[in-house]
Amino acid sequence: MIRSFDYPPIWLLGFCIVAYILRGVLGFEPTLLLLWVGGGIAFVGVALQLWAALTMMARKTTFIPHRSPQFLVTTGPFRLSRNPIYLGDVFTLAGVSLLFGSWVGLACVPVFAIILDRRFIRPEEQKLVAGFPEEFAKWAKRTGRWL
Repeated sequence: MIRSFDYPPIWLLGFCIVAYILRGVLGFEPTLLLLWVGGGIAFVGVALQLWAALTMMARKTTFIPHRSPQFLVTTGPFRLSRNPIYLGDVFTLAGVSLLFGSWVGLACVPVFAIILDRRFIRPEEQKLVAGFPEEFAKWAKRTGRWL
């Protein structure tokens, strides 16, 4: 795989496209309530991603996968989740799937979460353990990987 395309937003976009295309196969007609719920979940997902990215930028550390962080950020949304950007990605896919009326998209949410965990979260946590062993251990003890 070309490494320059191996980023969570690209994976998210791909899963959203699959959800959209396959909505006609196993889809449903979203009601007004589901549109509001899906829109709300997607909004929370994007807001969580932005909050986390801005928190990391304020600490002058990278939020880009495959790079080594300069600091361990444990404030803001990182008090609630060790991976709020990825959690936001999962919320976004779930919300978009509801907006599209896509059962396939909803069924892909756990698959997407597993891909994020294996491709991005675990390698990033290894970098954090290597760079900040004591701080990471304390943070990981009180903060869940997802929630």
